Amino acid sequence: MTDSTAIAKLPRPDFTEFEVGTVIAERTVTLTRDNLVRYAGASGDFNPIHYRDDIAEEVGLPGVLAHGMLTMGVALQPVVDALGDPGRVVDYQVRFTRPVVVDPQDGAEVSIVAKIGQLAGEDGIGRIDLVVSFGGQTVLAKSQVRANLQGEVPAGLPEEIVA
Repeated sequence: MTDSTAIAKLPRPDFTEFEVGTVIAERTVTLTRDNLVRYAGASGDFNPIHYRDDIAEEVGLPGVLAHGMLTMGVALQPVVDALGDPGRVVDYQVRFTRPVVVDPQDGAEVSIVAKIGQLAGEDGIGRIDLVVSFGGQTVLAKSQVRANLQGEVPAGLPEEIVA
């Protein structure tokens, strides 16, 4: 394997010293209309409520909405960054509770706070709870990530890839 094809070794933070409630990541992300168009292209979700004000208003919405899955993905990224490896995420679940309305000029600021919700068990898997809000209101409720918090090699990957 040459250097150009080698897989980078990612840091393996150890969360065993943290307590329930410890904040492991905080971030504010501004979603723009441009982000919505790019996400629509990548996902194939071209529902006009995500890019046309007239249609959004016609169906009773306060304006153009961010895609729920875009919001969900944006909310997970600070956790992935804190974990140091996306392979450490075992499960991710949310309940969509409020829309994120994206202003044509200012966009929409989404706030994400990730805290340890449950310490790792014998299997190394713990829970990270997310508080995801827009305009001071929660937009993703019961947002929880189950992840390998003990820095062990994720199951199923060869040691030379992740070591």
